[in-house]
Amino acid sequence: MPNLTLDDLSSEIEANVRRALAEDIGSGDITAQLIPAERLAQASIITREAAVIAGTAWVDAVFRQLDPRVAVHWQVRDGERVSANQVLFHLEGPARALLSGERSALNFLQTLSAVATRCQHYADLVQGTAVKLLDTRKTLPGLRLAQKYAVTCGGCHNHRIGLFDAFLIKENHIAACGGIAAAVQAAHKIAPGKPVEVEVESLEELQHALEAGADIIMLDELNLDEMRQAVAINQGRAKLEASGGITQSTLRTIAETGVDYISIGALTKDLKAVDLSMRLSI
Repeated sequence: MPNLTLDDLSSEIEANVRRALAEDIGSGDITAQLIPAERLAQASIITREAAVIAGTAWVDAVFRQLDPRVAVHWQVRDGERVSANQVLFHLEGPARALLSGERSALNFLQTLSAVATRCQHYADLVQGTAVKLLDTRKTLPGLRLAQKYAVTCGGCHNHRIGLFDAFLIKENHIAACGGIAAAVQAAHKIAPGKPVEVEVESLEELQHALEAGADIIMLDELNLDEMRQAVAINQGRAKLEASGGITQSTLRTIAETGVDYISIGALTKDLKAVDLSMRLSI
């Protein structure tokens, strides 16, 4: 599946930001009303830790929607590695808007940068191999596309976006359909041209999936020897994806078995937000 780009996300970004501002500001920021409406201010946003940046477009949208008079001056861009205490961007404009938008803007930036930072760490672990690291559907509700974009900023890749753009036939689907061959055949009939992936738990099931014509075969918690055998049996007929129980300590070894993909839920679900801070001056 192709990676998401900002060109794919313009309407999604605006919608994400509208919801975030409605949630935070509601009927109005009563604390910001303490400040005279005409007062102008400047602010600098720094990171207190090393990170990989993602989410600049969401920050831009926050201040654009709040008050188009706010100017955002970026010192970094998405995908860039930054160091602790580095300035990320400056703001200029009405003080009320800067303060009202601070939390929503930083929430997007700290969360998406956390994804990108985690992904870059994992990508570094398999550098030099041919494997592609894939995300999963284990994302924050309402922020899937944003998180999947952040995955690409960190050097990893997107799996399917949801349940609509590719088949992933798992154990229960296989049982309900009456077998791997029947499930794959039905998939090709329902949506010709959509990628068909089959999850297998043994080398015998791998053979069945290959014979059925699966495009991608997910090797679910196979051991290293079984993965190597799977690569030999496959001979390039389908793409092979390793999944399940994968940790930082096993990642490189799995990549070296010759599988094409490794999918990792931790890229988007086990996050620690990047520590950011805004410093305001009048």
